[in-house]
Amino acid sequence: MKKTWLITGCSSGFGRHLAQEAAARGDEVVATARNLDTLRDLAQRYPNTVRLASLDVTRPETIRAAIAMTEETFGKLNVLVNNAGHGFMGAIEEATSDEYRPLFEVNVFGLIEVTRAALPLMRRTKGGRIVNLSSGAGILGTGGRGYYNATKFAVEGLSEALAQEVAPMDIRVLIVEPGPFRTEFLGRSIAVARQKLEAYAASGGAARIYRESNDGRQLGDPSKAVAVMIRAIDADDPPLHLPIGPHAHSQAERKLEMFRRDIDAWREMSIATDFD
Repeated sequence: MKKTWLITGCSSGFGRHLAQEAAARGDEVVATARNLDTLRDLAQRYPNTVRLASLDVTRPETIRAAIAMTEETFGKLNVLVNNAGHGFMGAIEEATSDEYRPLFEVNVFGLIEVTRAALPLMRRTKGGRIVNLSSGAGILGTGGRGYYNATKFAVEGLSEALAQEVAPMDIRVLIVEPGPFRTEFLGRSIAVARQKLEAYAASGGAARIYRESNDGRQLGDPSKAVAVMIRAIDADDPPLHLPIGPHAHSQAERKLEMFRRDIDAWREMSIATDFD
């Protein structure tokens, strides 16, 4: 059955790939970006099924307008993809509030506002999917990525709670946790702390080096990642957590091992805390 999608952040990366693949298979797509010039070719290629909407997740009026367009044009919304976001690298002490607060405005609060605005239409549609783009960084925190980790950890917790809330409405939530894929993420989609402290060169500083040496060299093929996402979205019983790529899977395994080690080592003492 033909699905109707609303995807944020379609100017590049996974958002662009998802919009293209959904349109190519005949689905209806509302592709959004702050700059619609990046999407004109997609709308021209699929004039009957693709609509463009200017959407900045930090501006509620643009969110409401995109949802209204979706309902007026297609009458339903089956798949919401919260893809808009960007990264940030720098040690916790190095970053200033004007650098890290915008990250939360987009990656966390923007996702929340889009989801809240879309839910009434999705509840009327029935049988929907909400796809929240997290990251391997939403599974395991690493030095030099702490603020980005924090935004993606927030997405994970919010999504897990949302999944329980909307399950009775036949809406399923998927948390997509990609590792490094060859998109523009390490280029124009990531910022670096202006301040650089020598004290963190051997820890948080490694993230800066990774960005400089891996942009455009990531091993992950975004087309293959999107194929996995679409298969999961179409599944009758989609996963809540979907790590994609060997790096994301190794991060998940490492987190599980670390968590289990801490739990087991302190179990006897830490559970003996109820009133006698």
